[in-house]
Amino acid sequence: MWKTWAAVVGVIAAVVFLAAAELVAVFLGGAGSPLVGVGGAVIDLAPRGAKDLMVTLFGTGDKVALFVLMVVLVVAISAGAGVLERRRPPLGAIVFAIGGVLSLLAVTTRSGSGSLDGAPTVVGVAAAIVVLRVLLARLRRWEAAEDTRVVPTARDVAGPPDATPTPAQGSGSGSTAAHSTGPARRAFLVWGVTTAALAVVVGGASRLGTATMQAAVAARRAIRLPSPATVAPAVPAGASLDVDGITPVITPNDAFYRIDTALRVPQVDPATWKLRIHGAVDREVEVTWDELLALPLEEHVATMSCVSNEVGGDLIGTAKWLGYPIRELLAKAGPHGSADMVLSTSVDGFTAGTPLDVLQDRGTAALLAVGMNGEPLPPEHGFPVRMVVPGLFGYVSATKWVTDLEVTRFADAQGYWTPRGWSERGPVKLESRIDVPRGGSTVRAGSTVAVAGVAWQPHTGVKGVQVRVDDGAWQDATLADSISADTWRQWVWRWTPTKGSHRLQVRATSADGEVQTSVERPPAPNGATGWHEVTVTAS
Repeated sequence: MWKTWAAVVGVIAAVVFLAAAELVAVFLGGAGSPLVGVGGAVIDLAPRGAKDLMVTLFGTGDKVALFVLMVVLVVAISAGAGVLERRRPPLGAIVFAIGGVLSLLAVTTRSGSGSLDGAPTVVGVAAAIVVLRVLLARLRRWEAAEDTRVVPTARDVAGPPDATPTPAQGSGSGSTAAHSTGPARRAFLVWGVTTAALAVVVGGASRLGTATMQAAVAARRAIRLPSPATVAPAVPAGASLDVDGITPVITPNDAFYRIDTALRVPQVDPATWKLRIHGAVDREVEVTWDELLALPLEEHVATMSCVSNEVGGDLIGTAKWLGYPIRELLAKAGPHGSADMVLSTSVDGFTAGTPLDVLQDRGTAALLAVGMNGEPLPPEHGFPVRMVVPGLFGYVSATKWVTDLEVTRFADAQGYWTPRGWSERGPVKLESRIDVPRGGSTVRAGSTVAVAGVAWQPHTGVKGVQVRVDDGAWQDATLADSISADTWRQWVWRWTPTKGSHRLQVRATSADGEVQTSVERPPAPNGATGWHEVTVTAS
């Protein structure tokens, strides 16, 4: 029993550590959170295979899964520290101190960390050790009271038939024992429950109540985006097919995939945001939020996809973006002829290396985006400003919360994912996907079944899609109208199945005549390839 209670004390101390650290972080504007710092370090240090596995298993829930894993580890380690402190003090406290040092290193070595960012961790560790020792002292008093109490025997309680109970006998002894352990037990439980409850309340409120977060949320609500100087053409009525279950041609903001390295969504106040363009340029350029909104903004519908997307995966979406052409800002800076790359940096330190010629290409709608589907960018999608570059995977182009563009060379700099094994340049591959019928589903034999989905190769476009059943002849699907070369296209093929199990496969042909390859490759290092297939049963 005592070992279990000691483990509980260790967990309470860990909760206090996090609560105290988050509370101090509130006064630092949200900076220095050890939970975010350690989580970020785990992401940075994890081998490529671990990252791929997390995305494959959990998709856009990869960050929640990481937090759950971290919580499980913290609970296990802190419980062990509590048991260790009870048996061999101060070893449990030393475990917490070591954890604090590791957290401190993770926090203070993060990109953009300040001189005070280590304060939350220091305060949190100190509070945890105090709580650990105070609660274990009360646990020991309860344990000592249990060990020293007098437990009456049956003979003591009953006594001789004609005996008169004495103060040392019978219920008197039992009552004394109960009273000797009760206060110690109550003191431990009251202290433990109160401390844990207070820590949970303080920690939760601190996570939600930073001044920076409140300012960013309030600022976003108050924003009214200007009308674009160049309006995107209306989405053709024929761009959307009337097929149940097919992917919508425009992805709602709340359904748009999110894959990035930010454990805590950065909260950026537009009033303090600015973009710096520097490096191998004739002149440095800085743009503030108000200056950006005053420029002639453009609308453009574009499909974006993640390099981690498996064949047939859903880490892809299409939205109407509002922003200013990056090429125009680069022209003001005047890149040197030797430069071939732009290293973009997020407010949280993430970087991406984008080919300079792509950003300068007048035929590429590479935007410094401020709007998404008619509203300011959602915080998780880069508010207030992000990059959108059709035709490139996000890991080399779609920097969210962007604050810095350095004109440089691929030979001199690398984006975040390149040293982790991913290619320097990430052109989106020609791909297609079957949305309906779903794999493993049952359809009615002899009926007309809509086999439908989407196909894409942004910046090139798709001109054909074919479907085949059970390795038979390829059949041409009907394509929906195209919005532009930068977006996916819906497609449908009508099929009359016979009874039995059938395998459906799809392939696309790009606007320049390329036929989608059947060679199966994983996402690393520059995007998955192969034909998407599903198996259905007709009955």
